[in-house]
Amino acid sequence: SAERERHFWPAVWALGVGSFAIGTGEFVIMGLLPEVARDLGVTIPQAGHVITAYALGVVIGAPVLAVLAAEWPRRVLLMALMGLFAAGNFASACAPGYVTMNLLRLLTGLPHGTYFGVAALMAASLAPAHRRASAVGLVMSGLTCATLAGVPLAAWLGQHLGWRAAFVLVGAIALLACVLIRRGVPDAPAAHGASPLRELGALARPQVWLTLGIAAIGFGGMFAVFSYVKPLLTEVTGLPIDGVPLVLALFGVGMVLGNLAGARLADKALMPTIGWLLAWSALVLGAIPFTAPHAPAICINVFLLGTVVAIGPALQIRLMDTAGEAQTLAAALNHSAFNIANALGAWLGGVAIATGHGWTSTGWVGVLLAFGGIAVFAASLALQRRMRARGQAHA
Repeated sequence: SAERERHFWPAVWALGVGSFAIGTGEFVIMGLLPEVARDLGVTIPQAGHVITAYALGVVIGAPVLAVLAAEWPRRVLLMALMGLFAAGNFASACAPGYVTMNLLRLLTGLPHGTYFGVAALMAASLAPAHRRASAVGLVMSGLTCATLAGVPLAAWLGQHLGWRAAFVLVGAIALLACVLIRRGVPDAPAAHGASPLRELGALARPQVWLTLGIAAIGFGGMFAVFSYVKPLLTEVTGLPIDGVPLVLALFGVGMVLGNLAGARLADKALMPTIGWLLAWSALVLGAIPFTAPHAPAICINVFLLGTVVAIGPALQIRLMDTAGEAQTLAAALNHSAFNIANALGAWLGGVAIATGHGWTSTGWVGVLLAFGGIAVFAASLALQRRMRARGQAHA
């Protein structure tokens, strides 16, 4: 309808700024670990626990907040989540010590998944039926653009004004998002009859679990490689340390293009897109051990590694389709699954390196995880066929 179309762009723009804030806040710490470690008096691997604490916050917060806030009007909920995220970042900038910093990062991660889930539902509800994945892709493009613009900017700020300044910047972007959401997002009530109990109904659906499994396992490969991309580039490829940000920018470009292309493909054919993108992921990750010694080849490979995020919008729509009436919880859980992928990939990649298989072994870990995702996808297809056959038998 014309009314929906009028709201579409201001809403998507506002929601995109929110996802830009979250993307910047999530990834900026990775470039500032040595500074954080030095300031808090811990080792760099210990400072890395700050990243884990945030991811844990996402995994816990997404289902809990989605269920508790099931009856809230959507715009109020989005503003509250962004406000909580802003507060967490301002507080992180003032963290006096290591333990406080971990607790504050955990708290800051809580609204992350629910925000993306509700924002995706809001965007999809304002778009025509055949463009739902594209609408979700536009909101998610804030997250991918953050890797390209927000993270380098915050990292630069952190290196010149101290790491705490980077978190102040993230908090400020989140406050701007609150204002834009207040002005641009239509005031929609929660779905009719929404309740915490109805949201929990999503957990009784096998297809919801299978879709989350595809995300948690199949997407882990990208994180297995990307978590250790800096030492891979300096030790194996022999790039100077100054060249690393440029290669990381290529990863960001790949993410932006992959996200938009994946959304387009998902609108045309959802399930085939998921299957082909898992296969694409295995191919890109399998190339890492072969391209790593050659600078031009690894640059192309890191760009292609970024395109693997193309599966994000497709899985988000698949969850909406399989969740029945428990839309908010299912949409939020997608981001729990992606953060489990992040933790799983980084952990398994670390295990491969620690057992002496070298920096390139993360590529093989990635391939195994991609095949794991393909196996879960095959199980989901088989179940769908069985349910269809049963439906026809009863008809």
